[in-house]
Amino acid sequence: MKLAYALAVFCLLAMTGGLLYAFLAGDFTSEGSLIVSMPWGVLSLVDLYAGFLLFSGWVIFREASLGRALLWVVFIMVLGFFTASLYTLVALIKSGGDWQRFWFGDRARVRSA
Repeated sequence: MKLAYALAVFCLLAMTGGLLYAFLAGDFTSEGSLIVSMPWGVLSLVDLYAGFLLFSGWVIFREASLGRALLWVVFIMVLGFFTASLYTLVALIKSGGDWQRFWFGDRARVRSA
């Protein structure tokens, strides 16, 4: 659990730094149009959003509130794995060291009842 926590913190910090750098030094419009003009750029975006969708499926599965789950999903689609790292860190903290609670969230209570 400590390794997972450290990995989530590391990813959250890396994504925070990466997002700050990109927003401050980059030009989203011109660089984004360049990325989608290249086949490997398109493939990278398809790969990225496939990962977002898979991760979002886990979020929807483990959250008791559909509204809260959909809010997380919107933020995942907009801010990417920054949000996924934050969600993972929150899930690890809330799990209290219980892997079943981490993976199943609110469904863990139902499974153990």
